[in-house]
Amino acid sequence: MKPYLLLALLLISCRIHSQFKINGSFEELDKNRLPQGWLFSFFDEQKKAYPVLLDSTTKQDGKYSLLIEKKEPQAPFGVIDYPIKQTFEGKKIELKAYLKTENVASGYAGLWLRIDDKNIKTLAFDNMQDRGIKGTTDWKQYSIKLDYNSEEVRTVHIGGLLVGDGKAWFDHFEIFIDDKPISNAPLKELIVPKADLDTAFAKSSGLKEIDLTDQLSTNLIITGQFWGFLKYHHPAIAKGDYNWDAELFRLLPSVIQAKNKNELNTALETFLDKLPKPAICKTCKSIANIAYEIKPNYGSLFDSKFVDESLLQKLAFIRDNRNTDANYYIDMTPGVSNPIFKNEKPYLEMTYPDAGYRLLSLYRYWAMINYFFPYKDVIGQDWNNVLKVALPDFVNAKNELDYGKAALKLIASVNDTHANLWSGSNAINDFKGKYAAPFQATFIEKKLVITALYKDTLDVKSKLKVGDVIIAIKGKDVDLLIKDFLAFTPASNYDTQLRDLPNNYLLRGNEVRMKIKINRDGNQFDYDLPMRIFGRGGKDPDFDKAEPFKLINENIGYVFPGKYKNAILPDIKKLFVNTKGIIVDMRCYPSEFMPFTFGNYIKSLSTPFVKFTIGNLDYPGAFKFRPALTNGQKASDNYKGKVVVIVNSTSQSQAEYTTMAFQSSPNVRVIGSTTAGADGNISPIVLPGGLSTMISGIGVFYPDGKPTQRVGVKIDSVIYPTINGIKEGKDELLEKAIETLNKGW
Repeated sequence: MKPYLLLALLLISCRIHSQFKINGSFEELDKNRLPQGWLFSFFDEQKKAYPVLLDSTTKQDGKYSLLIEKKEPQAPFGVIDYPIKQTFEGKKIELKAYLKTENVASGYAGLWLRIDDKNIKTLAFDNMQDRGIKGTTDWKQYSIKLDYNSEEVRTVHIGGLLVGDGKAWFDHFEIFIDDKPISNAPLKELIVPKADLDTAFAKSSGLKEIDLTDQLSTNLIITGQFWGFLKYHHPAIAKGDYNWDAELFRLLPSVIQAKNKNELNTALETFLDKLPKPAICKTCKSIANIAYEIKPNYGSLFDSKFVDESLLQKLAFIRDNRNTDANYYIDMTPGVSNPIFKNEKPYLEMTYPDAGYRLLSLYRYWAMINYFFPYKDVIGQDWNNVLKVALPDFVNAKNELDYGKAALKLIASVNDTHANLWSGSNAINDFKGKYAAPFQATFIEKKLVITALYKDTLDVKSKLKVGDVIIAIKGKDVDLLIKDFLAFTPASNYDTQLRDLPNNYLLRGNEVRMKIKINRDGNQFDYDLPMRIFGRGGKDPDFDKAEPFKLINENIGYVFPGKYKNAILPDIKKLFVNTKGIIVDMRCYPSEFMPFTFGNYIKSLSTPFVKFTIGNLDYPGAFKFRPALTNGQKASDNYKGKVVVIVNSTSQSQAEYTTMAFQSSPNVRVIGSTTAGADGNISPIVLPGGLSTMISGIGVFYPDGKPTQRVGVKIDSVIYPTINGIKEGKDELLEKAIETLNKGW
């Protein structure tokens, strides 16, 4: 560890009013006669699709406004962006600006405000999506307010956007901090940790390629466990005194050169000896002696087969005198206790990281799962072995796509539907394809079946029918394609993998047409399918036509949580007062939190419905149960009838949690098929190259300790749709729900 000089840099103090001014009315122009400080697109396609014009004729204030106009189809929205990199003292931020619109029909215009931390992680965001401006409107001032955590904020982005067609003018942007103009807000005094000052490896690890041998593989596996252990245990690292990414790159050369166990141990021990020895921890032993559902697993670090006695003793001392104060790299969400992975640099410019950074990606993810994933015991395999299996994929990745695939396979190995590669890899997006089929397809009876034709393409609708079975795509049997893509389809269970495969891989491509083979009632034919641009159109017709609540008949009510609002509960109570049963169609994601509102309506007795396991910052890798939560409340208007909840693989996370809350009532039965098996508040993770993923951050269990992760919620009557039912336009699960209510229990 190199000593840090210039300790004065640790405090950057600016205890004066900022006098900061934004170019909010576009009066200050650069040499190209464009407003200084403003950006006019996020990517090149936006420049063509939504050109931005400095307009001197239509304006609200001063000499100019900025006009965004839809011109071409290459992008779904246009944007203007003004980054503010200063940090101010305060708790609230408000953006105000004037907008004028013309012929905005298919989308909306609005302001947007985003707050980022030092690692470009979004802390807060609002783009007026739920209240955007449509049609033709005159100048009017609009506002966005967000919480402003001055301890974490490093960049604020303000701007305007136009989604869809039409024109939008923007003018007179203003920023207020705690209701004061930004020019009157004091700048924040920033304490910069030593870890942030170490930028020696910011551009490269210095390791371009690594040639794996058996010995080197062992070296790198032990090193990954060693590096991850120290990251979450050593007090000096927890304090933020070391850029632990950079320290890995200082360690790796000696690890790579080690020819045997002794040389590896010498390299690791020499590195460890440069860290200060931890002080004696007076509480660590008692913390470790508490009863836990899961206890830490340190891999091979305490195995004499790999680690010599001298190094083992030093590691044991750190384990027994570990950090119990705040940690630079990890925290817990207040009141919830899912992990917050802090200060993880995304290295956005490294779309294809070098070999050292690819190892960092593997080690970072492996350590996060090893010490803070509450479901590590139900992953289905030894997590230490995953490090061994994944190592060649990361080391041997030859390009951006290989790296993305390696990350996807690693993420998929935790078997958590929350854990996917959600963004950050253009290569993976291209691998999946920019075009998608103009219909909805679902696996039914183990066959890929067309369940809706939602694109208005006459040729498609004349050639294909709901109920058609797709047996081959691009000349390859669907069963074989499933095997090809299963490893790249993260999910908690097979039902949910099948849910995701059509939209992610099977019916995606980079050609405007896709050859498919159809089986219709035993007759097979080929069809050259015209494709649509992925992400445009393709709305779920069942969701679109669903009503928040209704009467199916005089005896049965129906509620669709995807559109339900707690504000309409009094109307539901009034409409359902004389019914004998309610169907709750949980084949969606609830739009509002229902366990203590609708849940109390259908459950008159307060009883437990869930309990959680949470991790421990003071004992990384350990998880214990919290007391169970209850719902239900006796009231004069409690529902007296029976309730049936319908679920399937689209019932995920909050839908599963809400189902648990409802089914804790003796008046509730659950029918359907395996749910997504991923519950618990999510914890975002970023990997080098800006790869964005997440995990379920707390363990969710029934009061009796039975799990939901991977297996989904308890189901009283298992039923799947059939191909014949789809052909006949039946909703067989809904029919089963009605039948169940009519029979009673």
